[in-house]
Amino acid sequence: MSWENRLAALFGLDDSGWERHANPWSGWSRLFTGLPLIVLAIWSRAWIGWWSILPILLTIIWLWINPLLFPPPGDDRAWMSRGVFGERLWSRRKELALPEGSTIWPIVANAVTGLFTLALIYGLVVLDVTATLLGAVGTAAAKLAFMHLMARLYVKAKSRDPSLAYRASA
Repeated sequence: MSWENRLAALFGLDDSGWERHANPWSGWSRLFTGLPLIVLAIWSRAWIGWWSILPILLTIIWLWINPLLFPPPGDDRAWMSRGVFGERLWSRRKELALPEGSTIWPIVANAVTGLFTLALIYGLVVLDVTATLLGAVGTAAAKLAFMHLMARLYVKAKSRDPSLAYRASA
C-alpha cells in the first residue's frame, strides 16, 4: 500500500470518502483554511504557551473531518473535483496504467512542496516570520501546482479509460 493510501485511510477516505472530499467546497475550504490555521495554531504558542495545544488539536480535527462534511459532487466539472479524482488515481499509480508523462511532474511538485514545508517548519520552530511566510506561500503554491497536475492526470486518464471517470450516485 502506498503512503498516499495509508494517509487516505487515516483520514477515512474510502470510496465514499474520496467522493465527498472531491466536493469543491471540501477542497477549497481545506486549501484556504488548513495551512493558515496550522500556522496560526502553532505560532500561538508564542502568545498563549501550552494552551496552543487546543487550537492545534482543533485544527487537526477540522482537517480530519472536513472531507466527511460534504456530499459527493454532482459531476466532475469543477477543477478541484478533477484534482481530487486525479489525486486518487495518483495514489493508485502502482496498480493503474497511468498516461505517459504523468508520473514525474507530480513527484517534482511533491518534492518542491517538501522543501517549502521544511522552510515552514523551521520558521514555526524558531518563530521566524520570513521563513514562515515563505514556507507557507511556497507550500500552498506547490500544492496548487500538484492539484493542477492531478486535474490534468484525471482528464487524460478518463479519456483513455472511460471506466475511470467519476459517475455521481443517483
